[in-house]
Amino acid sequence: MPDSHTPEQRRYNMSRIRSSGTAPESRLGALLRLMFPEAEILERSAELPGKPDFYMPQLHVALFADGCFFHRCPRHFIMPERNYDYWSAKVRRNKRRDREINKAIKALGIRPVRIWEHNLGKDLTLARRQIRRAMAMNKLSAQSPLRAGAPEQTTEG
Repeated sequence: MPDSHTPEQRRYNMSRIRSSGTAPESRLGALLRLMFPEAEILERSAELPGKPDFYMPQLHVALFADGCFFHRCPRHFIMPERNYDYWSAKVRRNKRRDREINKAIKALGIRPVRIWEHNLGKDLTLARRQIRRAMAMNKLSAQSPLRAGAPEQTTEG
């Protein structure tokens, strides 16, 4: 489907897209504060790889609100026909960077949680479920002697 905007209109629209402070991020932050009113919630922590949208240090969880277009949501992403090569490479780089960031965060013993933009709309049920699942997984791994990021224990004697 061809772009219905002129190149000037498209350029203007794209210049208005923010990388932080988006509506999905705001909704995720509000949801976290509602679910964990006593928890410390850091925004855009520069000390962590990828500067997660939210980091909860006591719970060892880093949360990202991923946009459906720029992070290639399998449900909603539609590759633009115009400037296909550019967008294909751009989205591929974004996906690769997301995987590298997840790996780096896991190496620190922190669980990365990526929530799609479409799950941060009016109905937050799926986002809430995903956050609860991550917290439950952290509790299970905290009980394990082989917790991610912790040194392995050996039985040599």
